[in-house]
Amino acid sequence: MKQAINKSKRSSRRRLPPIRSGEIIDYKNINLLRRFISEQGKILSRRMNRLTSKQQRLMTIAIKKARVLALLPFLNNEN
Repeated sequence: MKQAINKSKRSSRRRLPPIRSGEIIDYKNINLLRRFISEQGKILSRRMNRLTSKQQRLMTIAIKKARVLALLPFLNNEN
């Protein structure tokens, strides 16, 4: 009985979308791109980001462009 109550609570809770409606996925928007990169500099998976597949593709392309233009680091080895 308790499990059924816990499941209903869990499903009714809405998560906030990782990208707000006004935000555009662009290589120049560094603050947005940094939210989707791990501490080591790796691009986080779609499951961790909670992005749609189209958003994840656009995010990956934008991060790679930003890296080539030296706006983001390829690796983050600050030890």
